[in-house]
Amino acid sequence: MAKWGEGDPRWIVEERADATNVNNWHWTERDATNWSSDKLKALLLGLSVENEEGSCEVTEVSKVEGEASINNRKGKLIFFYEWNLKATWTGKSKAGVKYQGTIEVPNLSDENDMEDLDISVSLNKDEPETPLTSLMKTKGAEKIREALGSYVGFLKTEFTQGMILPTANGVAKHQSTSQSKAKQDKTQISSSSSTTAPINTGVKIPTCKFSIRETFLTSPADLYRVFLNQEMVQAFTHAPATVDGERGGKFRLLEGNVFGEFTELIPDEKIVMKWRYNNWPCEHYATITIHFLDRSSETELKVECRGVPDHEEERTKEGWKRYYFEAIKQTFGYGARLF
Repeated sequence: MAKWGEGDPRWIVEERADATNVNNWHWTERDATNWSSDKLKALLLGLSVENEEGSCEVTEVSKVEGEASINNRKGKLIFFYEWNLKATWTGKSKAGVKYQGTIEVPNLSDENDMEDLDISVSLNKDEPETPLTSLMKTKGAEKIREALGSYVGFLKTEFTQGMILPTANGVAKHQSTSQSKAKQDKTQISSSSSTTAPINTGVKIPTCKFSIRETFLTSPADLYRVFLNQEMVQAFTHAPATVDGERGGKFRLLEGNVFGEFTELIPDEKIVMKWRYNNWPCEHYATITIHFLDRSSETELKVECRGVPDHEEERTKEGWKRYYFEAIKQTFGYGARLF
């Protein structure tokens, strides 16, 4: 099943030149290879999974071959990365027997979606067969895919700090751009005036606000917990997730395609969060406010969204309905009519 928010990992942010520097643009490139190598090792090393048969852990990252770079040409950020990875996993059965195997990822690239990533898990030839191999091929591979998705998100946010500077008037220019290499997922910034995003990124983009209502056959307390409990989030998204359900806590779900931070929590009543897709303009977040309204035998959920990029309105609405509302109902049996 396609994940919400997925797209080609390469994206472009377009920005207008300062009026005093219109004809003096240069192609600049930032080499992200060393940073990426360190980040990939940090994300993979120590990843662990377990079940009733025992536990497995990534104990060594033996090969990180490839390159990564970010180009800034006329205010457009273009991401390139291509990696061939190899790691060692070590398993330990409940009886204390240790096993060892390898993990190979030959095609981590800006041209491939995360769901198309090849993750090969094998047991070393001199090792006896063990159910732990299956554990690594399923849950282990899922965790590795999530970690590599996080790398792409960090590349586009953490490493790009300062690569696009505010313009003289802070307004970016709308311009369509075609690229010959592979498919492009473009985040276009328009110059038309509109409400600015609630988070100050130094660049204004046209945004919108809207609200969605839904009812659930459960109590406000139970529904509130669904959004803040990591295991429950993983259950209704059917994918690994990281959720720190406290004020200031971060969350990352749907293979890193959605992430943000909880900024206000009123138990069983309200959740406010900074929220974004990973392919939105760097450091731009929408503000999502969720109200839990007690309607006797059911709970009405009112979701207010502010600062959503104009061109992302419909995708965001449909995403919330499908990957939050419908998924929560199907997973936990809180079904009720849509309105």
